[in-house]
Amino acid sequence: MPHEPPLIVTALLDARAFAVLDGLRRRHFPAALNKVPAHVSLFHALPGAEIAAITATLDEIAARTAPIDLWPLAPVSLGRGVAFRYESEALTRVHGELARRWAGWLSPQDRQSFKPHVTIQNKVAPADARALLANLTPDAIPPCKVEGLGLWRYLGGPWEAVGESRLTGP
Repeated sequence: MPHEPPLIVTALLDARAFAVLDGLRRRHFPAALNKVPAHVSLFHALPGAEIAAITATLDEIAARTAPIDLWPLAPVSLGRGVAFRYESEALTRVHGELARRWAGWLSPQDRQSFKPHVTIQNKVAPADARALLANLTPDAIPPCKVEGLGLWRYLGGPWEAVGESRLTGP
């Protein structure tokens, strides 16, 4: 069997918050490098060959999980960019359950502690990142609602959407 590209799992954000965050990303991320829309990554490199099992797990968890609130914390420096940090006990629980179930598949990056964020700028000069951070206030960060879990295939830069599991639980 040929090598399957890795899979990425993201939180699917409500349309209003996504529009704000993606607009900021389009404005501040270098256009030539901005290959994907604004997102909250849960996992960055799951085995592509396990797509059926991963999809089944996402569907199962989504069916028993209600939409999740993400509460803004603050803009943070990435050194060469800026991200908006969020907090959510419910999303952290979902991430933890998925991490336990997929422990044997997790990359070192995916084993790190989960810190929900949306990167709105990256790969710029540090001075440009500092300037953007200085001009952002915590109220610039929209609250979000996670409405689903997205599954993507990593294609060496761009991503291909391969599925979504809508949160429909009580």
